[in-house]
Amino acid sequence: MSNTLMYSEDYFVVLQSGQPEEIITAAELLEKLTEVLATCPEALPQDAQRFTTLPEQAQYLLGNYCDLDLGPGEFIQWYAVRLEK
Repeated sequence: MSNTLMYSEDYFVVLQSGQPEEIITAAELLEKLTEVLATCPEALPQDAQRFTTLPEQAQYLLGNYCDLDLGPGEFIQWYAVRLEK
């Protein structure tokens, strides 16, 4: 039987150009992705453009992507991490 903890996405490591590595909660990542989309809407992948609000777009990115290209030399990447065993 599989352990549901294996599929838990409560925490994420975030890598962003010019920033130190961060470990943040899913809620904090949603907030960060919403801010990124507000300042860089051209980074939104085409399949996520069907959502009309920034929070919906950020939620879609969280569940379906792990990085965004924000322009030449600029990026944000996020990966789910498990802090407990």
